Amino acid sequence: MTIRILPAVGDPGTARAVAGVLAGLPGVAVLPGVGDSARLLDALAALGAGGIAHLPEVVLVHERLGPAPALESVREIALRFPATGVILMSADAGPALYAAAMDVGARGLAILPPTYEELGARVQAAAHWASGVRRHLGAAAEGTADGSAASDRAGGTLVAVVGAKGGVGTTVTAVQLALAASAAGRAVALADLDLQSGDVASYLDVQFRRSIADLAGISDITPRVLADAVFPHPTGLGLLLAPAEGERGEDVGEPAARQITAALRGRYELVVADCGTQITAAGAAVIEAADLALLVTTPDVVSVRAAKRMVRLWERLQIRTAEETTTVVNRHTRNAEIQPPLIARSTGTRAARTTIPAGYKELQGAVDSGRMQDLDARSGVRQALWTLAGELGLATSPARTGAAERPAALGGLRRRRAIEGGAATAPTGGGTGPGTGPEQLSPVPPAGGRFRRRDRFGERFGDRGQVAVEFVGILPLILVALAVVWQCVLVGYSYSLAGHAADKGARAGVVGRDCAAAARADMPKSWHTEPSCGPGPAAGVYSASVRVKVPLLFPGAADWPWTVESTAGVARED
Repeated sequence: MTIRILPAVGDPGTARAVAGVLAGLPGVAVLPGVGDSARLLDALAALGAGGIAHLPEVVLVHERLGPAPALESVREIALRFPATGVILMSADAGPALYAAAMDVGARGLAILPPTYEELGARVQAAAHWASGVRRHLGAAAEGTADGSAASDRAGGTLVAVVGAKGGVGTTVTAVQLALAASAAGRAVALADLDLQSGDVASYLDVQFRRSIADLAGISDITPRVLADAVFPHPTGLGLLLAPAEGERGEDVGEPAARQITAALRGRYELVVADCGTQITAAGAAVIEAADLALLVTTPDVVSVRAAKRMVRLWERLQIRTAEETTTVVNRHTRNAEIQPPLIARSTGTRAARTTIPAGYKELQGAVDSGRMQDLDARSGVRQALWTLAGELGLATSPARTGAAERPAALGGLRRRRAIEGGAATAPTGGGTGPGTGPEQLSPVPPAGGRFRRRDRFGERFGDRGQVAVEFVGILPLILVALAVVWQCVLVGYSYSLAGHAADKGARAGVVGRDCAAAARADMPKSWHTEPSCGPGPAAGVYSASVRVKVPLLFPGAADWPWTVESTAGVARED
Protein backbone atom coordinates (compact mmCIF):
# COMPACT_ATOMS: atom_id res chain seq x y z
CA MET A 1 0.00 0.00 0.00
CA THR A 2 1.26 3.45 -0.90
CA ILE A 3 1.17 5.91 1.97
CA ARG A 4 0.23 9.44 0.91
CA ILE A 5 1.79 12.11 3.10
CA LEU A 6 0.93 15.82 3.18
CA PRO A 7 3.73 17.84 4.87
CA ALA A 8 2.78 21.18 6.45
CA VAL A 9 6.00 22.94 7.43
CA GLY A 10 6.37 26.69 7.85
CA ASP A 11 10.19 26.89 8.05
CA PRO A 12 11.94 26.48 4.64
CA GLY A 13 15.02 24.77 6.13
CA THR A 14 12.94 22.26 8.07
CA ALA A 15 10.76 21.69 4.99
CA ARG A 16 13.82 20.72 2.93
CA ALA A 17 15.07 18.38 5.66
CA VAL A 18 11.68 16.67 5.99
CA ALA A 19 11.34 16.35 2.21
CA GLY A 20 14.77 14.71 2.01
CA VAL A 21 13.88 12.13 4.68
CA LEU A 22 10.47 11.37 3.13
CA ALA A 23 12.06 10.88 -0.28
CA GLY A 24 14.09 8.01 1.16
CA LEU A 25 11.17 6.18 2.76
CA PRO A 26 9.83 3.19 0.78
CA GLY A 27 6.18 3.04 -0.27
CA VAL A 28 5.59 6.73 0.32
CA ALA A 29 3.98 9.30 -2.01
CA VAL A 30 4.60 12.88 -0.90
CA LEU A 31 1.91 15.42 -1.83
CA PRO A 32 2.78 19.09 -2.48
CA GLY A 33 3.54 20.70 0.88
CA VAL A 34 1.84 23.76 2.37
CA GLY A 35 3.33 26.54 4.47
CA ASP A 36 0.53 27.66 6.79
CA SER A 37 -2.51 26.28 8.62
CA ALA A 38 -5.07 28.01 6.40
CA ARG A 39 -3.74 26.46 3.21
CA LEU A 40 -3.45 23.11 4.97
CA LEU A 41 -7.17 23.05 5.84
CA ASP A 42 -8.10 24.26 2.36
CA ALA A 43 -6.00 21.52 0.76
CA LEU A 44 -7.57 18.81 2.93
CA ALA A 45 -11.07 20.15 2.23
CA ALA A 46 -10.41 20.08 -1.51
CA LEU A 47 -9.10 16.52 -1.33
CA GLY A 48 -11.92 15.40 0.98
CA ALA A 49 -14.57 16.69 -1.42
CA GLY A 50 -13.93 13.60 -3.50
CA GLY A 51 -14.39 11.24 -0.53
CA ILE A 52 -12.26 9.70 2.20
CA ALA A 53 -10.32 7.67 -0.34
CA HIS A 54 -8.81 10.88 -1.74
CA LEU A 55 -7.50 12.12 1.62
CA PRO A 56 -3.86 11.50 2.56
CA GLU A 57 -3.24 8.81 5.15
CA VAL A 58 -0.76 10.98 7.09
CA VAL A 59 -0.40 14.72 7.66
CA LEU A 60 2.83 16.12 9.14
CA VAL A 61 2.32 19.33 11.12
CA HIS A 62 5.33 21.45 12.08
CA GLU A 63 5.28 23.02 15.55
CA ARG A 64 5.79 26.51 14.04
CA LEU A 65 3.35 26.14 11.19
CA GLY A 66 1.30 29.31 11.88
CA PRO A 67 -0.71 31.45 11.88
CA ALA A 68 -2.88 29.22 14.10
CA PRO A 69 -1.08 27.32 16.90
CA ALA A 70 0.05 23.87 15.84
CA LEU A 71 -2.04 22.06 18.47
CA GLU A 72 -5.18 23.86 17.30
CA SER A 73 -4.43 22.85 13.71
CA VAL A 74 -4.00 19.23 14.82
CA ARG A 75 -7.31 19.36 16.71
CA GLU A 76 -9.20 20.79 13.75
CA ILE A 77 -7.78 18.19 11.36
CA ALA A 78 -8.71 15.40 13.78
CA LEU A 79 -12.27 16.74 14.04
CA ARG A 80 -12.90 17.43 10.38
CA PHE A 81 -10.94 14.50 8.88
CA PRO A 82 -11.02 11.72 11.49
CA ALA A 83 -9.70 9.10 9.05
CA THR A 84 -6.38 10.92 8.59
CA GLY A 85 -3.48 10.37 10.98
CA VAL A 86 -1.74 13.54 12.18
CA ILE A 87 1.90 13.60 13.34
CA LEU A 88 3.21 16.63 15.21
CA MET A 89 6.87 17.47 14.51
CA SER A 90 8.73 19.31 17.26
CA ALA A 91 12.23 19.77 18.64
CA ASP A 92 10.77 19.28 22.13
CA ALA A 93 9.91 15.65 22.86
CA GLY A 94 8.95 16.15 26.49
CA PRO A 95 6.08 14.27 28.14
CA ALA A 96 3.98 17.47 28.51
CA LEU A 97 3.95 18.13 24.76
CA TYR A 98 3.37 14.44 24.03
CA ALA A 99 0.31 14.41 26.31
CA ALA A 100 -1.03 17.64 24.81
CA ALA A 101 -0.59 16.27 21.28
CA MET A 102 -2.45 13.07 22.16
CA ASP A 103 -5.27 15.07 23.78
CA VAL A 104 -5.95 17.06 20.59
CA GLY A 105 -5.98 13.94 18.39
CA ALA A 106 -2.41 13.49 17.10
CA ARG A 107 -1.33 9.94 16.28
CA GLY A 108 2.35 10.52 17.03
CA LEU A 109 5.12 12.98 17.91
CA ALA A 110 8.22 13.14 15.69
CA ILE A 111 11.46 14.76 16.88
CA LEU A 112 13.27 17.38 14.80
CA PRO A 113 15.64 17.18 13.04
CA PRO A 114 14.00 14.11 11.45
CA THR A 115 15.69 10.73 11.02
CA TYR A 116 14.76 7.90 8.66
CA GLU A 117 14.15 5.37 11.41
CA GLU A 118 12.00 7.49 13.72
CA LEU A 119 9.97 9.37 11.11
CA GLY A 120 9.45 6.14 9.14
CA ALA A 121 8.13 4.35 12.24
CA ARG A 122 5.75 7.22 13.08
CA VAL A 123 4.46 7.38 9.51
CA GLN A 124 3.89 3.62 9.34
CA ALA A 125 1.98 3.61 12.66
CA ALA A 126 -0.22 6.57 11.69
CA ALA A 127 -0.93 5.10 8.23
CA HIS A 128 -1.87 1.73 9.73
CA TRP A 129 -4.29 3.46 12.13
CA ALA A 130 -5.83 5.51 9.30
CA SER A 131 -6.36 2.40 7.19
CA GLY A 132 -8.14 0.68 10.08
CA VAL A 133 -10.44 3.65 10.62
CA ARG A 134 -11.33 3.72 6.94
CA ARG A 135 -12.16 0.03 6.95
CA HIS A 136 -14.47 0.55 9.94
CA LEU A 137 -16.19 3.48 8.24
CA GLY A 138 -16.66 1.47 5.09
CA ALA A 139 -18.25 -1.40 7.04
CA ALA A 140 -20.56 0.97 8.92
CA ALA A 141 -21.89 2.43 5.68
CA GLU A 142 -23.11 -0.88 4.22
CA GLY A 143 -26.54 -0.55 5.88
CA THR A 144 -27.19 3.15 5.29
CA ALA A 145 -30.55 4.24 3.90
CA ASP A 146 -29.16 5.59 0.64
CA GLY A 147 -26.68 2.79 0.11
CA SER A 148 -23.70 5.12 -0.08
CA ALA A 149 -20.44 4.05 1.47
CA ALA A 150 -18.96 6.00 4.35
CA SER A 151 -15.72 6.21 2.45
CA ASP A 152 -17.47 8.46 -0.04
CA ARG A 153 -17.69 11.33 2.43
CA ALA A 154 -15.33 12.88 4.97
CA GLY A 155 -17.94 12.92 7.76
CA GLY A 156 -21.52 13.93 8.43
CA THR A 157 -22.80 17.38 9.31
CA LEU A 158 -23.05 18.24 13.01
CA VAL A 159 -25.78 20.66 14.15
CA ALA A 160 -25.80 21.89 17.77
CA VAL A 161 -29.15 23.15 19.10
CA VAL A 162 -28.79 25.26 22.24
CA GLY A 163 -31.41 27.07 24.30
CA ALA A 164 -30.91 30.61 25.55
CA LYS A 165 -32.71 29.61 28.76
CA GLY A 166 -34.97 26.86 29.99
CA GLY A 167 -38.41 26.49 28.42
CA VAL A 168 -37.72 28.14 25.06
CA GLY A 169 -38.37 24.95 23.04
CA THR A 170 -34.85 23.61 22.48
CA THR A 171 -35.74 19.91 22.50
CA VAL A 172 -38.84 20.35 20.33
CA THR A 173 -36.72 22.21 17.79
CA ALA A 174 -33.99 19.56 17.77
CA VAL A 175 -36.48 16.67 17.47
CA GLN A 176 -38.46 18.22 14.62
CA LEU A 177 -35.32 19.22 12.67
CA ALA A 178 -34.08 15.64 12.94
CA LEU A 179 -37.47 14.25 11.85
CA ALA A 180 -37.58 16.61 8.86
CA ALA A 181 -34.10 15.56 7.73
CA SER A 182 -34.96 11.88 8.18
CA ALA A 183 -38.15 12.32 6.14
CA ALA A 184 -36.00 13.74 3.34
CA GLY A 185 -34.13 10.44 3.13
CA ARG A 186 -31.03 11.29 5.15
CA ALA A 187 -29.38 9.06 7.75
CA VAL A 188 -29.85 11.11 10.93
CA ALA A 189 -28.67 10.68 14.51
CA LEU A 190 -30.24 12.67 17.36
CA ALA A 191 -27.88 12.96 20.34
CA ASP A 192 -29.13 14.22 23.70
CA LEU A 193 -26.22 16.25 25.14
CA ASP A 194 -28.40 17.74 27.89
CA LEU A 195 -26.67 15.24 30.13
CA GLN A 196 -28.45 15.87 33.43
CA SER A 197 -31.99 16.66 32.32
CA GLY A 198 -32.34 15.48 28.73
CA ASP A 199 -35.90 14.79 27.56
CA VAL A 200 -35.47 13.43 24.05
CA ALA A 201 -36.51 9.96 25.22
CA SER A 202 -39.69 11.38 26.79
CA TYR A 203 -40.61 13.31 23.64
CA LEU A 204 -40.23 10.22 21.42
CA ASP A 205 -41.71 7.60 23.80
CA VAL A 206 -38.51 5.57 24.18
CA GLN A 207 -37.60 3.04 26.86
CA PHE A 208 -33.84 2.54 26.81
CA ARG A 209 -30.98 0.90 28.69
CA ARG A 210 -27.92 2.29 26.91
CA SER A 211 -26.98 5.97 26.96
CA ILE A 212 -24.19 8.29 25.94
CA ALA A 213 -22.55 7.72 29.32
CA ASP A 214 -21.86 4.10 28.33
CA LEU A 215 -19.54 5.35 25.57
CA ALA A 216 -17.60 7.75 27.79
CA GLY A 217 -15.10 5.18 29.07
CA ILE A 218 -14.43 3.50 25.71
CA SER A 219 -11.17 4.54 24.06
CA ASP A 220 -11.94 3.06 20.62
CA ILE A 221 -15.59 3.44 19.57
CA THR A 222 -16.02 0.93 16.78
CA PRO A 223 -19.15 0.82 14.60
CA ARG A 224 -20.39 -2.22 16.53
CA VAL A 225 -19.94 -0.48 19.90
CA LEU A 226 -21.70 2.62 18.57
CA ALA A 227 -24.59 0.55 17.18
CA ASP A 228 -25.08 -1.06 20.60
CA ALA A 229 -25.47 2.35 22.25
CA VAL A 230 -27.65 3.99 19.59
CA PHE A 231 -31.39 3.27 19.83
CA PRO A 232 -33.01 2.67 16.40
CA HIS A 233 -36.28 4.61 16.47
CA PRO A 234 -39.22 3.57 14.24
CA THR A 235 -39.05 6.97 12.50
CA GLY A 236 -35.59 6.06 11.17
CA LEU A 237 -33.68 8.23 13.65
CA GLY A 238 -30.70 6.87 15.55
CA LEU A 239 -31.05 8.07 19.15
CA LEU A 240 -28.09 8.48 21.48
CA LEU A 241 -29.83 9.42 24.71
CA ALA A 242 -28.82 11.14 27.91
CA PRO A 243 -28.41 8.89 30.98
CA ALA A 244 -31.49 8.32 33.10
CA GLU A 245 -29.38 9.03 36.19
CA GLY A 246 -28.32 12.66 35.87
CA GLU A 247 -25.16 12.21 37.92
CA ARG A 248 -23.77 9.88 35.25
CA GLY A 249 -23.62 12.83 32.90
CA GLU A 250 -20.45 13.91 34.67
CA ASP A 251 -18.68 10.94 33.10
CA VAL A 252 -18.97 12.57 29.68
CA GLY A 253 -16.18 15.12 29.46
CA GLU A 254 -14.69 17.08 26.60
CA PRO A 255 -12.49 14.28 25.15
CA ALA A 256 -15.37 11.79 25.32
CA ALA A 257 -17.79 14.25 23.65
CA ARG A 258 -15.36 14.86 20.80
CA GLN A 259 -14.78 11.14 20.30
CA ILE A 260 -18.48 10.31 20.42
CA THR A 261 -19.52 13.04 17.97
CA ALA A 262 -16.69 12.05 15.62
CA ALA A 263 -17.96 8.45 15.68
CA LEU A 264 -21.52 9.60 14.97
CA ARG A 265 -20.39 11.79 12.08
CA GLY A 266 -18.58 8.82 10.59
CA ARG A 267 -21.77 6.75 10.71
CA TYR A 268 -24.54 9.28 9.91
CA GLU A 269 -24.96 11.98 7.30
CA LEU A 270 -26.46 14.38 9.83
CA VAL A 271 -26.03 14.54 13.60
CA VAL A 272 -28.39 16.82 15.56
CA ALA A 273 -27.21 17.43 19.13
CA ASP A 274 -29.59 18.82 21.74
CA CYS A 275 -27.13 20.64 24.02
CA GLY A 276 -29.76 22.00 26.42
CA THR A 277 -29.24 25.34 28.16
CA GLN A 278 -26.33 24.63 30.52
CA ILE A 279 -22.86 24.78 28.94
CA THR A 280 -20.80 21.84 30.19
CA ALA A 281 -17.36 20.78 28.99
CA ALA A 282 -19.02 18.22 26.71
CA GLY A 283 -21.52 20.73 25.37
CA ALA A 284 -18.80 23.30 24.72
CA ALA A 285 -16.81 20.73 22.73
CA VAL A 286 -19.85 19.89 20.60
CA ILE A 287 -20.69 23.56 19.98
CA GLU A 288 -17.10 24.21 18.96
CA ALA A 289 -17.00 21.29 16.54
CA ALA A 290 -20.48 21.90 15.08
CA ASP A 291 -20.91 22.88 11.46
CA LEU A 292 -24.01 24.84 12.47
CA ALA A 293 -24.95 26.21 15.90
CA LEU A 294 -28.60 27.15 16.48
CA LEU A 295 -29.45 29.33 19.48
CA VAL A 296 -33.17 29.04 20.29
CA THR A 297 -34.88 31.98 22.03
CA THR A 298 -38.31 33.50 22.46
CA PRO A 299 -39.22 37.14 21.67
CA ASP A 300 -39.19 38.46 25.23
CA VAL A 301 -36.69 40.60 27.10
CA VAL A 302 -35.58 37.89 29.54
CA SER A 303 -34.86 35.32 26.81
CA VAL A 304 -33.10 37.81 24.54
CA ARG A 305 -30.85 38.88 27.41
CA ALA A 306 -30.12 35.23 28.13
CA ALA A 307 -29.27 34.67 24.46
CA LYS A 308 -26.88 37.62 24.53
CA ARG A 309 -25.19 36.25 27.66
CA MET A 310 -24.87 32.84 26.01
CA VAL A 311 -23.20 34.27 22.91
CA ARG A 312 -20.80 36.35 25.02
CA LEU A 313 -19.95 33.23 27.05
CA TRP A 314 -19.08 31.32 23.87
CA GLU A 315 -16.83 34.15 22.75
CA ARG A 316 -15.04 34.30 26.11
CA LEU A 317 -14.48 30.54 26.00
CA GLN A 318 -13.33 30.93 22.37
CA ILE A 319 -15.57 28.12 21.16
CA ARG A 320 -17.75 30.12 18.75
CA THR A 321 -18.29 33.69 17.61
CA ALA A 322 -21.59 35.51 17.32
CA GLU A 323 -21.25 35.77 13.54
CA GLU A 324 -21.09 31.97 13.28
CA THR A 325 -24.29 31.49 15.29
CA THR A 326 -27.84 31.36 13.92
CA THR A 327 -30.66 32.49 16.18
CA VAL A 328 -34.04 30.74 15.90
CA VAL A 329 -37.03 32.70 17.25
CA ASN A 330 -39.68 30.47 18.81
CA ARG A 331 -43.25 31.48 19.79
CA HIS A 332 -43.10 34.41 17.41
CA THR A 333 -46.12 36.62 16.76
CA ARG A 334 -46.43 39.33 14.17
CA ASN A 335 -47.52 41.92 16.74
CA ALA A 336 -44.71 41.23 19.21
CA GLU A 337 -42.63 44.24 20.14
CA ILE A 338 -39.41 42.21 19.81
CA GLN A 339 -38.88 40.99 16.25
CA PRO A 340 -36.06 38.81 14.80
CA PRO A 341 -34.06 41.75 13.32
CA LEU A 342 -33.93 43.36 16.77
CA ILE A 343 -32.79 40.08 18.34
CA ALA A 344 -30.09 39.72 15.67
CA ARG A 345 -28.79 43.24 16.34
CA SER A 346 -28.88 42.74 20.09
CA THR A 347 -26.97 39.43 20.08
CA GLY A 348 -24.78 40.03 17.02
CA THR A 349 -25.94 36.74 15.50
CA ARG A 350 -27.73 35.88 12.28
CA ALA A 351 -31.47 35.38 12.65
CA ALA A 352 -33.10 32.59 10.68
CA ARG A 353 -35.72 33.83 8.20
CA THR A 354 -38.16 31.18 9.37
CA THR A 355 -39.78 31.83 12.74
CA ILE A 356 -41.78 29.33 14.81
CA PRO A 357 -45.24 30.47 15.91
CA ALA A 358 -46.69 29.97 19.37
CA GLY A 359 -48.72 26.76 19.31
CA TYR A 360 -49.38 25.50 22.83
CA LYS A 361 -52.63 23.75 21.91
CA GLU A 362 -51.07 22.12 18.84
CA LEU A 363 -48.19 20.70 20.89
CA GLN A 364 -50.12 19.72 24.00
CA GLY A 365 -51.35 16.32 22.77
CA ALA A 366 -48.02 15.27 21.25
CA VAL A 367 -46.08 16.36 24.35
CA ASP A 368 -48.42 14.67 26.84
CA SER A 369 -48.40 11.40 24.89
CA GLY A 370 -44.65 11.54 24.39
CA ARG A 371 -45.01 11.09 20.63
CA MET A 372 -43.62 14.19 19.03
CA GLN A 373 -43.31 12.24 15.77
CA ASP A 374 -47.13 12.17 15.59
CA LEU A 375 -47.53 15.95 15.61
CA ASP A 376 -50.16 16.90 13.02
CA ALA A 377 -48.64 17.77 9.64
CA ARG A 378 -51.05 20.73 9.46
CA SER A 379 -49.66 22.13 12.70
CA GLY A 380 -48.14 25.57 12.27
CA VAL A 381 -45.29 24.64 14.60
CA ARG A 382 -44.34 21.55 12.63
CA GLN A 383 -44.65 23.32 9.30
CA ALA A 384 -42.42 26.16 10.51
CA LEU A 385 -39.76 23.80 11.91
CA TRP A 386 -39.70 21.68 8.77
CA THR A 387 -39.45 24.85 6.69
CA LEU A 388 -36.54 25.90 8.92
CA ALA A 389 -34.88 22.56 8.19
CA GLY A 390 -35.20 23.32 4.49
CA GLU A 391 -33.81 26.82 4.96
CA LEU A 392 -30.76 25.44 6.78
CA GLY A 393 -30.19 22.76 4.14
CA LEU A 394 -30.90 19.89 6.54
CA ALA A 395 -33.98 18.53 4.76
CA THR A 396 -32.33 18.25 1.36
CA SER A 397 -31.78 14.76 0.04
CA PRO A 398 -28.08 13.96 -0.41
CA ALA A 399 -28.90 12.50 -3.83
CA ARG A 400 -29.67 16.01 -5.06
CA THR A 401 -26.70 17.79 -3.51
CA GLY A 402 -23.03 17.13 -3.98
CA ALA A 403 -20.39 17.06 -1.30
CA ALA A 404 -19.40 20.61 -2.14
CA GLU A 405 -22.91 21.80 -1.28
CA ARG A 406 -22.79 20.53 2.28
CA PRO A 407 -21.47 22.97 4.87
CA ALA A 408 -17.80 22.53 5.71
CA ALA A 409 -16.92 21.82 9.34
CA LEU A 410 -16.16 24.93 11.31
CA GLY A 411 -14.33 23.53 14.36
CA GLY A 412 -11.35 25.28 16.00
CA LEU A 413 -10.79 27.79 18.77
CA ARG A 414 -9.95 30.98 16.93
CA ARG A 415 -9.84 30.06 13.25
CA ARG A 416 -13.13 28.98 11.74
CA ARG A 417 -14.02 29.61 8.12
CA ALA A 418 -17.74 29.88 7.43
CA ILE A 419 -18.12 28.45 3.93
CA GLU A 420 -21.40 29.94 2.78
CA GLY A 421 -20.67 30.06 -0.91
CA GLY A 422 -20.79 26.27 -1.13
CA ALA A 423 -24.26 26.01 0.36
CA ALA A 424 -27.23 25.72 -1.90
CA THR A 425 -28.57 29.04 -3.10
CA ALA A 426 -31.45 30.40 -1.02
CA PRO A 427 -34.54 31.82 -2.69
CA THR A 428 -33.54 35.35 -1.73
CA GLY A 429 -29.90 35.07 -2.66
CA GLY A 430 -28.76 34.88 0.97
CA GLY A 431 -28.69 32.41 3.83
CA THR A 432 -28.39 28.65 3.37
CA GLY A 433 -31.72 27.50 1.99
CA PRO A 434 -32.17 24.95 -0.76
CA GLY A 435 -34.34 26.90 -3.22
CA THR A 436 -33.00 27.49 -6.69
CA GLY A 437 -35.73 29.11 -8.74
CA PRO A 438 -38.45 31.75 -8.66
CA GLU A 439 -40.59 29.24 -6.77
CA GLN A 440 -39.65 26.40 -4.47
CA LEU A 441 -41.41 23.45 -2.95
CA SER A 442 -41.92 23.86 0.76
CA PRO A 443 -40.55 20.86 2.70
CA VAL A 444 -43.80 20.74 4.70
CA PRO A 445 -46.45 18.51 3.11
CA PRO A 446 -50.03 19.39 4.11
CA ALA A 447 -52.64 16.81 4.99
CA GLY A 448 -53.39 15.97 1.36
CA GLY A 449 -49.80 14.86 0.79
CA ARG A 450 -48.99 17.46 -1.86
CA PHE A 451 -46.42 20.11 -1.28
CA ARG A 452 -47.59 23.68 -1.33
CA ARG A 453 -45.66 26.22 -3.34
CA ARG A 454 -44.34 29.41 -1.85
CA ASP A 455 -43.43 32.21 -4.20
CA ARG A 456 -40.28 34.27 -3.86
CA PHE A 457 -42.14 37.34 -2.58
CA GLY A 458 -43.75 35.45 0.29
CA GLU A 459 -40.49 33.69 1.19
CA ARG A 460 -38.55 36.90 1.21
CA PHE A 461 -40.89 39.44 2.74
CA GLY A 462 -43.00 37.23 5.04
CA ASP A 463 -45.30 39.26 7.30
CA ARG A 464 -44.38 42.55 5.66
CA GLY A 465 -46.47 41.68 2.60
CA GLN A 466 -49.47 40.89 4.81
CA VAL A 467 -49.10 44.22 6.61
CA ALA A 468 -49.07 46.06 3.29
CA VAL A 469 -52.27 44.33 2.13
CA GLU A 470 -54.04 45.14 5.38
CA PHE A 471 -52.94 48.77 5.19
CA VAL A 472 -54.25 49.13 1.64
CA GLY A 473 -57.60 47.70 2.75
CA ILE A 474 -58.01 50.08 5.68
CA LEU A 475 -56.72 53.18 3.85
CA PRO A 476 -60.19 54.22 2.46
CA LEU A 477 -61.64 54.18 5.98
CA ILE A 478 -58.81 56.36 7.21
CA LEU A 479 -59.38 58.86 4.39
CA VAL A 480 -63.15 59.00 5.06
CA ALA A 481 -62.54 59.66 8.76
CA LEU A 482 -60.11 62.46 7.96
CA ALA A 483 -62.60 64.01 5.51
CA VAL A 484 -65.38 64.01 8.14
CA VAL A 485 -63.12 65.64 10.73
CA TRP A 486 -62.01 68.29 8.23
CA GLN A 487 -65.61 69.06 7.23
CA CYS A 488 -66.51 69.56 10.90
CA VAL A 489 -63.63 72.02 11.18
CA LEU A 490 -64.98 73.98 8.18
CA VAL A 491 -68.48 74.14 9.73
CA GLY A 492 -67.12 75.51 12.99
CA TYR A 493 -64.96 78.04 11.20
CA SER A 494 -67.96 79.19 9.13
CA TYR A 495 -69.95 79.91 12.34
CA SER A 496 -67.02 81.94 13.63
CA LEU A 497 -66.80 83.99 10.41
CA ALA A 498 -70.56 84.63 10.32
CA GLY A 499 -70.62 85.89 13.91
CA HIS A 500 -67.68 88.21 13.36
CA ALA A 501 -69.16 89.62 10.10
CA ALA A 502 -72.59 90.26 11.69
CA ASP A 503 -71.07 92.10 14.63
CA LYS A 504 -68.91 94.28 12.37
CA GLY A 505 -71.82 95.08 10.00
CA ALA A 506 -74.12 96.09 12.91
CA ARG A 507 -71.52 98.46 14.37
CA ALA A 508 -70.94 100.04 10.94
CA GLY A 509 -74.66 100.45 10.17
CA VAL A 510 -75.53 102.07 13.51
CA VAL A 511 -73.21 104.99 12.71
CA GLY A 512 -74.51 105.41 9.17
CA ARG A 513 -71.86 103.50 7.20
CA ASP A 514 -72.51 100.74 4.64
CA CYS A 515 -73.48 97.72 6.75
CA ALA A 516 -73.21 95.09 3.93
CA ALA A 517 -69.75 96.31 2.85
CA ALA A 518 -68.46 96.19 6.40
CA ALA A 519 -69.81 92.66 6.87
CA ARG A 520 -68.06 91.43 3.69
CA ALA A 521 -64.80 93.28 4.37
CA ASP A 522 -63.00 90.55 6.35
CA MET A 523 -64.73 87.50 4.86
CA PRO A 524 -62.52 85.14 2.82
CA LYS A 525 -63.41 85.12 -0.86
CA SER A 526 -64.08 81.38 -0.80
CA TRP A 527 -67.00 81.81 1.62
CA HIS A 528 -70.26 83.02 -0.03
CA THR A 529 -71.78 85.70 2.26
CA GLU A 530 -75.32 87.16 2.24
CA PRO A 531 -75.62 90.06 4.75
CA SER A 532 -78.94 91.82 5.56
CA CYS A 533 -79.13 94.99 7.70
CA GLY A 534 -81.95 97.01 9.26
CA PRO A 535 -83.78 97.95 12.45
CA GLY A 536 -83.76 95.27 15.05
CA PRO A 537 -86.85 93.69 16.64
CA ALA A 538 -86.49 96.01 19.64
CA ALA A 539 -86.81 99.80 19.50
CA GLY A 540 -83.53 101.67 19.33
CA VAL A 541 -81.52 98.62 18.14
CA TYR A 542 -79.80 98.30 14.77
CA SER A 543 -79.54 94.68 13.61
CA ALA A 544 -77.26 92.91 11.07
CA SER A 545 -77.79 89.31 9.95
CA VAL A 546 -75.19 87.34 7.94
CA ARG A 547 -75.75 83.99 6.18
CA VAL A 548 -72.64 82.03 5.10
CA LYS A 549 -72.57 78.91 2.92
CA VAL A 550 -70.29 76.19 4.27
CA PRO A 551 -67.73 75.02 1.66
CA LEU A 552 -67.42 71.30 0.89
CA LEU A 553 -63.93 70.04 1.83
CA PHE A 554 -62.06 72.51 -0.38
CA PRO A 555 -63.19 76.20 0.02
CA GLY A 556 -64.06 77.71 -3.34
CA ALA A 557 -64.58 74.40 -5.15
CA ALA A 558 -68.11 73.57 -4.01
CA ASP A 559 -70.55 74.55 -1.26
CA TRP A 560 -72.24 72.34 1.30
CA PRO A 561 -76.06 72.52 1.17
CA TRP A 562 -75.91 73.60 4.78
CA THR A 563 -75.95 77.40 5.44
CA VAL A 564 -75.03 78.94 8.79
CA GLU A 565 -76.49 82.26 10.01
CA SER A 566 -75.50 84.71 12.71
CA THR A 567 -77.25 87.92 13.92
CA ALA A 568 -75.84 90.85 15.91
CA GLY A 569 -77.49 94.06 17.23
CA VAL A 570 -76.15 97.42 18.39
CA ALA A 571 -78.12 100.07 20.37
CA ARG A 572 -78.59 103.46 18.69
CA GLU A 573 -77.13 106.49 20.42
CA ASP A 574 -79.15 109.66 20.06
